[in-house]
Amino acid sequence: MKRRSDPLLRLVELYFRDYLQRTRGASPHTIRAYGHSLRLFFLFLARQSRCAVADLTLDHIHVDQVLAFLHHLEAERHNTAGTRNCRLAAVRGFVDHLLRNDLRRAEQYQRILTIPSKRAKVKTIEYLEPEHVRLLLAQPDRATPSGRRDYALLLFLYNTGARVGEALSVSTSDLRLAPPRHVRLRGKGQKERICPLWPETAAALSQLIASGVAPTVTIFRNARGQPLSRDGVAYVLRKHVAKAARLQPAMRRRVITPHAMRHSCAVALLQAGLDVTVIRDYLGHASVATTSRYLSTNVDMKRQALDEFWKHVGLSPRKRTEWRPPPDLLAFLSSL
Repeated sequence: MKRRSDPLLRLVELYFRDYLQRTRGASPHTIRAYGHSLRLFFLFLARQSRCAVADLTLDHIHVDQVLAFLHHLEAERHNTAGTRNCRLAAVRGFVDHLLRNDLRRAEQYQRILTIPSKRAKVKTIEYLEPEHVRLLLAQPDRATPSGRRDYALLLFLYNTGARVGEALSVSTSDLRLAPPRHVRLRGKGQKERICPLWPETAAALSQLIASGVAPTVTIFRNARGQPLSRDGVAYVLRKHVAKAARLQPAMRRRVITPHAMRHSCAVALLQAGLDVTVIRDYLGHASVATTSRYLSTNVDMKRQALDEFWKHVGLSPRKRTEWRPPPDLLAFLSSL
């Protein structure tokens, strides 16, 4: 039985129920991910300490154990540096909560908070060019109910750049399908944003909404009338990407996930010449640094911009001359 003198269990409950859910407004996905990471951490602590998880105390949580846990993730569980960093973020978030509630062990917690993230390889962002999106949108058979839903879903994801969770939570009360057409999306931390809709998107959505439907009912539903799941969205996209790939072989080598539709929207907005701060607000990014990743994504766009720049200024290549440092500079550097 848990000793009453140690508040570890109580602080864990406060962290998830009061801080993450109520104060931070974290999404269920974030809460599940943090819960899984801390579960792995506590199981590791128990094995290292040769005790049951119920017998762990706040004194077990110190920097050496956290470092050993991170090594265990990479060496024994074969996690990538990115996964290791995610686990560390969850542990640091909980330890930061402990610091606010257990000042007696402040030094112990501060040392954990100084553990740096490991440099991880940044994955190339997968996205579809506009011509590939048009091909994808042509695949659903809009003569059938499922085809109309699939078309509306794919068009909505591309139009809004919504995260899958945001799209699946959209209800009829969030939509305005008459001018000015828009949708209210609820992002991370329950932050709301308004996103405009194309007339084509509004028309496709209106076909999904039956008269008399309650305003709280979500619009994207499966064949049984239940809310569509994340796996359902992935299946819909995978099915139509496979059909499009028969016509465009280049798509066969691509791994297109539902989140790639969000990336595709972002790149298209960038290609259209929108400022990165506008794209940030459109996508609901907390920081413009996140949006700036797309600046390095589209090589063709940058190459075209450079070609247009060269044509505009009308310069001709000059013969390059090799720079030679003065002897005194070399002497100085040699003396270091």
